[in-house]
Amino acid sequence: MSNTSSVVSVYPNHTDAEAAIKKLHQAGIDLKTLSIVGKDYHTEENAVGYYNIGDRMMYWGKLGAFWGGIWGLLFGSAFFLIPGIGPLVVAGPLVQAIVAVLEGAVVTGGMSALGAGLFSIGIPENSILQYETALKADQFLLVVHGSVQEVARARAILDATNSASIDHYAAA
Repeated sequence: MSNTSSVVSVYPNHTDAEAAIKKLHQAGIDLKTLSIVGKDYHTEENAVGYYNIGDRMMYWGKLGAFWGGIWGLLFGSAFFLIPGIGPLVVAGPLVQAIVAVLEGAVVTGGMSALGAGLFSIGIPENSILQYETALKADQFLLVVHGSVQEVARARAILDATNSASIDHYAAA
């Protein structure tokens, strides 16, 4: 991980998170470096689910249109039930990190699978609790993970968005 870094931005709602992704896309940031995490369990009587059709994901739920649009841009998607946090929808390369943790059964120091996935891409353990708390409060995480230069450029763009917080984790 010596040549990669990450920026994690917390958004109060899906509209602000989507606007940030669009700004990054318009600025030419490689969308393969973006991940988004959020909850969408407020379904009342509506069915919730998703399935793959080739490379397209279909999803129903309160934010079905939002997630459908995001999955059209980002690569990889999953639905996880994380104890203590609840159901999470994840899109982007963070999915691979979480799945790798689950497949390896390596959940570090009592962390959730999400926390261990974040930790595996260089997010410090002492920051993970704040992100899990944000998700519990129905906020959204936008993670950009890549080269030091690309992440610094993404951070500059995200600074101009309506985020609740932005943290940059430089390469070791």
